[in-house]
Amino acid sequence: MSCQKQSVNSSKSDRNFGLDIVRAVAILLVVFGHGSYLLTNTFLDNFPYVKMIDGVDIFFVLSGFLIGGILLKEINKETRFGIRELTHFWKRRWFRTLPNYYLVLLLNYLVVHFSIIHEDISQYNWKFLVFCQNFASPFFGFFWESWSLSIEEWFYLSSPLFLVLFLRFFSPKKSFLLVTILMMFAPLAYRIICLNPSMDNFWYDQTFRKVVVMRLDSISYGLLASWAFYYYSMYWQKFKYFSLIAGIGLIIFIVNYTAPNTSFYKQALMFTITPVSAMFLLPFAQSLQSGRGWVARAVSHISKISYSMYLINLALVAEVIRDNFPPVSELDGIFKYILFWIFVLLGSTLLYTYFEKPVMNLRDRKIDY
Repeated sequence: MSCQKQSVNSSKSDRNFGLDIVRAVAILLVVFGHGSYLLTNTFLDNFPYVKMIDGVDIFFVLSGFLIGGILLKEINKETRFGIRELTHFWKRRWFRTLPNYYLVLLLNYLVVHFSIIHEDISQYNWKFLVFCQNFASPFFGFFWESWSLSIEEWFYLSSPLFLVLFLRFFSPKKSFLLVTILMMFAPLAYRIICLNPSMDNFWYDQTFRKVVVMRLDSISYGLLASWAFYYYSMYWQKFKYFSLIAGIGLIIFIVNYTAPNTSFYKQALMFTITPVSAMFLLPFAQSLQSGRGWVARAVSHISKISYSMYLINLALVAEVIRDNFPPVSELDGIFKYILFWIFVLLGSTLLYTYFEKPVMNLRDRKIDY
């Protein structure tokens, strides 16, 4: 049976409602976590109550799926995918991510410099400009949330380079799969080499969870999903419900299985199983082509502003409240938490509308993809 090829963005609409849901859930989980301290010692302590995997892992897998679809379309064109096409891919990627990042990096520097929030400005250095702050060793004390952006940028710098190399020797289908496998297993092997049974909880989080060379494999599961959808779309659709059940089952296992941070599971395997669980959700999500009503509009809006939400919610909102207007009572904590969400949503909408979207429009005019 011949394989049916499809593009990830095969629907008539520019957006896929199911993938918007995935992205919205991911950012809501991240923001819930960063704002939860405002509810400490209230009757809503530890809200939300539903256990879930790390929203950042969902972002990683979804990002890999979408970018993988773009790369698959490019390498399967009649024209050769080489350095020129690779540079073009990077330009579009960087136009999407770097302007917002550098703007918020500057704002982070200013709020720390003027003591609006209590972070360590001495930790700021040139590495933040080239996403090296956590490349091979942990960082802390300044712009904490940038750790995941470094992982994404290094993945999209390195994996297409390997792809160009493999395309010299193998077919597009085999080359893409080989790159995916390489990016899956090299970081896992490195985590195993670096196992540390005496590491405390703080350094576990900073080292195993937030270092680039430890976590590049998380995005590769999105690449695997895009490869499966592109070359085996019939099976992608046929097994979407089975895949959904498998993904939910894995998530239930992950959030309920307890193991110390010094264990092999927490330091090595969990960072493989978690993106796999998110990957299994994609076939069903991708099949939800469109939505209707105000809920669909809200999901779409949150999805659109999710990158801006990720950048501003911690230092520029949560820490500003924490360090200048700390909750003084249960009722005050709930009030500050509501304000936190208002400022995150409003600030992200403004950042998206007046900066992020105009920059992307400029990209579309200046770079002929």
